[in-house]
Amino acid sequence: MNRQSFLDLDAADVLAPFRSEFQLPVGVIYLCGNSLGAMPRCAPEIARRTMDEWAKDLVKSWNTADWFHLPQRLGRLVAGLIGAAEDEVVVTDATGINLFKVLAAALAMRPDRNVILMEGSNFPTDNYTAQGLIALLGNRHRIRFAEHDGIMAAIDKDVAVVALTEGHYKTGRLHDMRAITARAHACGALAVWDLCHSAGILPVDLNGCHADFAVGCTYKYLNGGPGSPAFIFAARRHHGVALQPLTGWYGHGSPFAFERDYRPAPGIEQMQSGTPPILSLAVAEAGIGITARAPMAAIRGKSRRMGDLFIQLVDEFCDEFDFRLASPRESAQRGSQVSLTHQHGYPIMRALISRGVIGDFRAPDILRFGFAPLYLCYVDIFDAAQALRDIMQTDAWRLPEFNSSLAVT
Repeated sequence: MNRQSFLDLDAADVLAPFRSEFQLPVGVIYLCGNSLGAMPRCAPEIARRTMDEWAKDLVKSWNTADWFHLPQRLGRLVAGLIGAAEDEVVVTDATGINLFKVLAAALAMRPDRNVILMEGSNFPTDNYTAQGLIALLGNRHRIRFAEHDGIMAAIDKDVAVVALTEGHYKTGRLHDMRAITARAHACGALAVWDLCHSAGILPVDLNGCHADFAVGCTYKYLNGGPGSPAFIFAARRHHGVALQPLTGWYGHGSPFAFERDYRPAPGIEQMQSGTPPILSLAVAEAGIGITARAPMAAIRGKSRRMGDLFIQLVDEFCDEFDFRLASPRESAQRGSQVSLTHQHGYPIMRALISRGVIGDFRAPDILRFGFAPLYLCYVDIFDAAQALRDIMQTDAWRLPEFNSSLAVT
């Protein structure tokens, strides 16, 4: 493979026009969209417009700019990306808070069972959230941890909820949502899916898989901005039955009736709690809207090809440097990232970032490279692999400035 062959792929790329919709620094190859997506060019204008609405109409903007329904409007956009009906998704709060809500609701729907099945090696905030909920409920429940190949066998009649992230945050390995959900239902359990590494990058079909609940963030492949609000999905068949416990006024059946006692909204609105962060929601609509316009089949196809090409290049360029592939080699089995292991992974990643190739590191030894097809070029993959080879050949990663720890890795 040579650089020209990658330029040829870019010339034929049907997603190439989307790149101009994102603000990317000159000379930077951004392979960290699996952590924080790039900024849409229209985001600053949306932020200014929303602030102008605030300045001009003040509190009237809840009506004149329809701020009040912004969580549902964004929910409808997200719904189209995850195989949900428009009235089954709302954008609200953070992923961990939303997971707390749906886990609590699901456990209440299975009062005779006491096990939450989770994958212990995946992103720990999900585990922490479940542990906090269990403590709040008086330690009447417990978590059963199982890893990828043992998930199906671990689902039995004691399991109330199977709560998994579809794509593993370190390796990118995918779970079979359809098969696992079917197994959960066959055993009488409910299925909760975390879509943080799926939404906007994979074809997701929650209703086709009969999922019960799902949560996910909007700041990765949906490019909603740092800390942008998350989303929550509740299957329509559970509306009015699954009641989340953070019963704030936005989830009330009639918020502006100001009734003394809580009365849940009958639909997805009940999954809301307090007043939403309008500025963050408004900016998030930019990235979500761009992704909603893009053909998902093309996104997934380019993502898989980029991952395959990067693996081939690392095999060719860096065979002598003790990297090991942590992600599945078969593209159908991984999300939109390729992870490598190396005993000196942290300084190697810092050296790469100093060259303008931005990935990230996950302890103890994972270098993560994310592929966001809407703004990445194929030639970026070639240039990133070349930079990795140069850093290893010159021992640049050994420099002292790369071997001190930063707060965020």
